[in-house]
Amino acid sequence: MMLRIDGSKGEGGGQIVRSSLTLAMLAGRPVHIRKVRAGRRKPGLLRQHLTAVRAAAEISDGKLVDARLGASEFRFTPARVHGGRYEFSVGSAGSAMLVLQTVLLPLCLAEEPSELVLEGGTHNPWAPTFDFLQRTFLPLLALMGPTVHAELERPGFYPAGGGRVRVEIEPVSELVPIDLLDRGEALERRAVASVANLSPGIARRELKAVRSALSWDEGCLRVEEIEGARGPGNVVRLEIRSACESLGEGGSVTEVATGFGRRSATAERVAREACAEAKEYLASGAPVGVHLADQLILPMAVAGRGAFRTQAPSRHTLTQIDLVRHFRGGRVRDDLPITVDRDGATPQWLVQVGET
Repeated sequence: MMLRIDGSKGEGGGQIVRSSLTLAMLAGRPVHIRKVRAGRRKPGLLRQHLTAVRAAAEISDGKLVDARLGASEFRFTPARVHGGRYEFSVGSAGSAMLVLQTVLLPLCLAEEPSELVLEGGTHNPWAPTFDFLQRTFLPLLALMGPTVHAELERPGFYPAGGGRVRVEIEPVSELVPIDLLDRGEALERRAVASVANLSPGIARRELKAVRSALSWDEGCLRVEEIEGARGPGNVVRLEIRSACESLGEGGSVTEVATGFGRRSATAERVAREACAEAKEYLASGAPVGVHLADQLILPMAVAGRGAFRTQAPSRHTLTQIDLVRHFRGGRVRDDLPITVDRDGATPQWLVQVGET
């Protein structure tokens, strides 16, 4: 039976499209998505969204109806997901990382390994960066079973794009549940200011501002000059790796906060934006940051169980939960409970997927 999804609900953007495609493949359910990105200034399918739609169809031998640039609705009927070698190009600075997210989980559960080459944006202010996926999300996904190796062959900064990422996936038959319920001592801190086709003086100013705001040691700070980018680019990346006992002995979780350079912002402002995000995470005491929270919902739903403590859940996280509740069958359990509750008097929230 065709499942109808209202793309204007929840966060009202491309996440509903991408997650619906992922869940459709995992549940083996055809979907009719209406009011695509109705909550955005430019509604309908843009290049990066259409690339994700076509990628989902390619890996699953799926059938598409009315999927075209600018479409406000379309239908998708998946068949069997199969591994293999795939190349997907956004053709703009649109996020290649979001295309990866659409197909990653189904390919992690395919019968064959996969190799992906994705081209487009890798460091986009409106999407998870390559660094976030590589350092924060993929290590946790590996604890659930699959092995995913991601290599940045060429960065793609907004607005030039042109990035290239290679991803190798060794799938598993099922995912192992994990819990992220505590955050212990900080094991490692690192601040990296990257510049491409720009003066390294910008990066040095950013790191000076980071040190002033966070009082991190000089040894934690690094300037990175990137070669081969197709346009100018600048990001400040703050990494905080902390112990997490609920992941088992030696377990850890890494948070990545990012500031994006742009013409309208000084180097100091870019650094302060990254520092503000890092400070909120540190103050919460939670192991899971606001961006990681919505990334964990789908794999935990497929695993059938999982829990994590996080900051106040975003609209993206709540939208993910609502979508999982719509899909039943295949790898998504029919009776899967998901709860989101304030964790006592703390600034943390507890998200529980499945039975305790």
